[in-house]
Amino acid sequence: MKINPARLRKFALATAGLILLVFILVFVFRDRLLQKAVVHLQNKCKTEYHSELSIKKIEFSGLTSVSITELNLVPKAADTLLSIEYVEARISIWKLLVAQIQLNELQSKNGFVQLVKNKNGRNFDAFLSKKDSSTTDSKTNYAKFVNRLLNRFLNLVPTDMALQNLELRVDDMGKKTQLKLENLDLKNQELRAKIQVHTATLDQRWRIAGTSNPRDRKTDLRFFNQDTGKIKVPYLDERYNLQASFDSIRLRIDNIEMSLGELHIDGLSAISNLTVNHPKIASKEVIIQQAEFDFKLLFGKRFVSVDSNSTVKLNKIKLQPYLCYTNDEEKIYAAKISIPKTKAQDFIESLPCGLFTHFDGMKATGSFDYRLDFEYHSKNLRPLVFNSQLNKDQLKITQYGQANLSKLNGEFEYRALINNQRQRAVFVGASNPNYVPLTDLSPYLQKAVLTTEDPSFFSHRGFITEAFKQSIAKNIRTKKFARGGSTISMQLIKNAFLSREKTLSRKLEEILLVYLLENNRIVSKSRMLEVYFNIIEWGPDVYGIGEAAQYYFQKHPRELTLNECLFLANVIPSPKKFMYQFDREGNLKSFAQRRDQQLTRLMLRRQLITPEDTLFNPPMKITGPAQFSIKIDSISAPIIDTTAVENFDF
Repeated sequence: MKINPARLRKFALATAGLILLVFILVFVFRDRLLQKAVVHLQNKCKTEYHSELSIKKIEFSGLTSVSITELNLVPKAADTLLSIEYVEARISIWKLLVAQIQLNELQSKNGFVQLVKNKNGRNFDAFLSKKDSSTTDSKTNYAKFVNRLLNRFLNLVPTDMALQNLELRVDDMGKKTQLKLENLDLKNQELRAKIQVHTATLDQRWRIAGTSNPRDRKTDLRFFNQDTGKIKVPYLDERYNLQASFDSIRLRIDNIEMSLGELHIDGLSAISNLTVNHPKIASKEVIIQQAEFDFKLLFGKRFVSVDSNSTVKLNKIKLQPYLCYTNDEEKIYAAKISIPKTKAQDFIESLPCGLFTHFDGMKATGSFDYRLDFEYHSKNLRPLVFNSQLNKDQLKITQYGQANLSKLNGEFEYRALINNQRQRAVFVGASNPNYVPLTDLSPYLQKAVLTTEDPSFFSHRGFITEAFKQSIAKNIRTKKFARGGSTISMQLIKNAFLSREKTLSRKLEEILLVYLLENNRIVSKSRMLEVYFNIIEWGPDVYGIGEAAQYYFQKHPRELTLNECLFLANVIPSPKKFMYQFDREGNLKSFAQRRDQQLTRLMLRRQLITPEDTLFNPPMKITGPAQFSIKIDSISAPIIDTTAVENFDF
């Protein structure tokens, strides 16, 4: 088809004239458009957020520049949320046509954002409760929701910026934090900023440097301490008793893209010399020298996930995580973690300092790879998936650290550690008169304890997968750590090598030490069980079955009856509280009797005992020194052999 040049010129002139006319109309009516946008925003604040937005003066100061004087945002019956003395911004006219504001340049000085929580509530609640109105579905479309939030935020981030003396104030029930932005300059995609931080416990100056391009949705920023030393994280110490600091943080965003209804966010975050101190984490400072997360986040209509192409580096350890949360017909939690082939020594040296103190000094040869698969469905329509697989390649421990597992094979001195206090010494060996070999126990005791504590002890490798599954499922349902899955192997490691503190550090060390103990055949199962019987706590300051049999019944462990063994097995979970099982006459309360009867029936079903074993089985009666801990009426109290009490070695 032949194009007529004259007609083409006429079309071009007409188009140019139309565009010019639009610009003229916009210029003529720009003040009206601006006021319309402001009124729209004020009405939205009032109707949707129950807040008053006031502006003393707003006007165009150039072709597309707007200046604002004394802007204030005050929620109803609450403290001022936002106040700025002066703002000058260059905005996009095209966005203004659709009642939206996109900032291209921004200058501002003397202002603050104030977040307050007090007895009357929070002054920012109204801005957190807005629901997703872009969809009629009852559930949130995560891709659209996050993309809309990012668009709003990025439209308010100008490509050129000069800010001075702006503050973020946080007042959480009297605990105050102030972050003062002394200055921030963004020009030609280069960003520089200085921040003062003030709380009741610290004063610091931070520096931010890097690049930022909000229109291309890319940024690369680093945070440093302007002075010497680490950056201390404010507020957490006062609010949660958590001490946290670091040398520097890097945040890089490479890509934010909406494609085929899914939002992709790719980037990298890194931190150096992260130090954390909290009594629930560890008894010492935990230090991570280098950590890096090369992330690929994916948001769909009904799911949020960390893609499996993401990579986490922790010192010399590298792993590939996949995490996914789906909220459709039911909630589904899924995770896959893969550690490619790694040298064992690199893994040991990469463990965070202070988190695995019992591994300090450990040496190993060989390598391994690891994979974890987990999936949980909230409606329990499918069984919980929990598969953990470690493949060893000539893996061998050549030198133990603080926890020398091989000591369990010989005689050693045991001291329980309770509340960071070492208890009296208990010698584990034949020279201790209270030491009892496994073959010298009442057969009922071993069967009863294994039934209550770990029925599959002789067949598992330290962990019971099904128990872990049940534990995880219950913890998810209750949204707390309500159930554990402890085996005798785990209890032995905890008692022989670790403290009884309820910390993340202790639990992680317990898991790793149990794996080494059980999967490297360091100690036989029989020896593990024998040591377990001779060191665990059976009562207040009562350690080992030899002491326990005397403390409760003035007997040798081989002489214990079935009922006495049932009682001792049920004492293990709370040995210091055994006395609450008894009434004022020294008899077991009904709940304790029912518990022992249930254990008897269970042992009968499993054919660990026979019906004949339950015949001529006298009622359990405390006859040893333990009776002094029971509040027995003086009238009904039995006559006690005081000689035995005096000779008993506590």
